[in-house]
Amino acid sequence: MKISCGIAPSLASVEQVRLAEELGYERAWLYDSPALYGDIWATMARVAEHTDRIGLGTAVLVPSLRHVMVTASAIATIEGIAPGRLACGFGTGATARWLFGKDALTLQETGEYLRQLRGLLRGDVVEVDGAAVQMRQLPSFAAHRPIEVPLLLSALGPKGQALTREVADGILTVGFGIGGFDWSAQLVVGTVLEPGESITSRRVQDSAGPWYAVLAHAAWEGSPEAVDVFPGGPQWRATLESTRREAQRHLAVHEGHATTVTDLDRILVDAAGEDIASLAWIADPEGIRAMVLAAEAQGTTEIIYAPSGPDVGRELRAFASAAGV
Repeated sequence: MKISCGIAPSLASVEQVRLAEELGYERAWLYDSPALYGDIWATMARVAEHTDRIGLGTAVLVPSLRHVMVTASAIATIEGIAPGRLACGFGTGATARWLFGKDALTLQETGEYLRQLRGLLRGDVVEVDGAAVQMRQLPSFAAHRPIEVPLLLSALGPKGQALTREVADGILTVGFGIGGFDWSAQLVVGTVLEPGESITSRRVQDSAGPWYAVLAHAAWEGSPEAVDVFPGGPQWRATLESTRREAQRHLAVHEGHATTVTDLDRILVDAAGEDIASLAWIADPEGIRAMVLAAEAQGTTEIIYAPSGPDVGRELRAFASAAGV
């Protein structure tokens, strides 16, 4: 089992990934959501130049955010800086697109993008938007084609898994694992408890709360009333609706996504009680190790631990120790 970490691109990313490398994490996967985090490729280049061993990854790139040639060029640039260290995960872009007021992409759109990207990285002439395009960078400008960077896809239903087998080298999941793939990366969230610490402590709330709130955010995107089933949900929705115009509510809902308990989300987190562990791995070190072994038995080949809250360094250290990195 490989143990990696997920990092939100920020001004602190270089320091965080250097720590992950020191601790022995296999790979640092960076998120892609321009309205929420720093630019993934600028951050990736900085991280690549300030680390030596740790693998690098994108979890997950959203096809609609960049022309496929832009993505191919970015991959070639990082491959030139850090040869053999990059893997790229892709997805349909739920949260990144929700911040734009848009729904996630279809599997068809995502699959076509990955087929085009594969061709470009091989050095092929590819049709994009009805025109022939090809990577034409001379050797001094980017890595030479073909560029053999592994591509993973986060597409989880039967049709998504079928597409993953067709266009990708592995699958990326969140909160649960899927077996049957040579590379099955499972992103997990949560925190390692201190001796005697309660699951409802303020530290646990701040560390695991951001991802718990994501569940409510996703429910709200489906239907605002769906949030009412969460403890504190009616108050959360009433606060949102009284402070934001309808056309701008999505901007407040997703603020701090997967990183920070905002003032709005504090309503949900304070009311959650032990439900804070709905999506999260929250346990003492022995319990975390048991969860890792259970995931491996179910077919997961890589755990991507995604720390959140105010002390990412503490979370990285505690999980590495508990998971036996």
